[in-house]
Amino acid sequence: MNRVRLLLVGLGNLGTRFCGILLDKGPLLRGRYGLELRLVGAADSGGAAYHEEGLNLAEVMRLKESGDTVAHYPDAGFPDWPALELVGAAQADMLLEASPVNMRQAAEPGLSCIRTALQRGMHVVTANKGPIILAYRELHDLAAENGVQLRFDGAVAGGLPVLYLARRDLRGARILRIEAVPNLVTGYVMDLVGEGFSWNQALVRASREGVLEADARWDLDGWDAAAKLVILVNAIIEEAALRERPARMEDVARTGILDLDPDALQRAREEGRRYRLLAQAERRGGGDFLLSVGPELLAPEHPLGRLGSKQMGVVLTTDIYGTIVATIDEQDPVPSAASMLRDLLDIMV
Repeated sequence: MNRVRLLLVGLGNLGTRFCGILLDKGPLLRGRYGLELRLVGAADSGGAAYHEEGLNLAEVMRLKESGDTVAHYPDAGFPDWPALELVGAAQADMLLEASPVNMRQAAEPGLSCIRTALQRGMHVVTANKGPIILAYRELHDLAAENGVQLRFDGAVAGGLPVLYLARRDLRGARILRIEAVPNLVTGYVMDLVGEGFSWNQALVRASREGVLEADARWDLDGWDAAAKLVILVNAIIEEAALRERPARMEDVARTGILDLDPDALQRAREEGRRYRLLAQAERRGGGDFLLSVGPELLAPEHPLGRLGSKQMGVVLTTDIYGTIVATIDEQDPVPSAASMLRDLLDIMV
């Protein structure tokens, strides 16, 4: 039995659901892969818990679901122990980093936690876009220097395995064009407005359902979609120019959704069409890419024009494999949380 000691930073929607997945899938992972995953440490905004023999997943979930902090874990909680100190001191094989995106404070504490884990010889799986946007090349090189792996599939489109599809199944091809709807909540909100809700009513509903970021402008102004496009381009486009200078947020021409006329959204719905916040990367003559994010009116014939209110998708146009379309129906955050398990298994199995 291969026993893997895990640290988990971030116990919000994704982190807590990931604990539930580990609890549920434990017997399958042991039986199918000979893999025993042991959560030895976890941290949230209130502190940390650590026990070298492992934490009880059900107790971690109970604390979080009751609105408490993991720092109150019986006999293993440390109320004033921040995540970075946990990562710097704990004995573990892998860090799972699921703290909130924090671009206003240089992607901290996620970026420092990932750096520290890689420097200490831990594999890293993250669903946090911030560190990958700000320090993609540094973290990629740091992992290689220390002989460990860095995975971030869940940072792009929830549970949709976009990076695996592009990097594994399209090997040998040149990707000529990327079209993606990588942000779920903007499509959901636009559909609600198209049904007759006001913008405010739609946003309140999305917030109550937990699909809207705490900073709503991150989603609504197109920052989230732009961030995911940058990560996707840097990860799957094998071009020398991108290796020397990875794509950055400022390279993306970005337009949000809030200036759309509600009447236009309602007319589109009546005509059987839908607006979606479309992220696009178009190869230009010199080999570089033109990056953009903005609302587009899509006809049903478009591969992404049939996406439902809580669906995401990607279209990859290639030179030798034709055009590949992949979509996901993600009604709750479980698939996004499960993407961390997929990355973990890719490293360990």
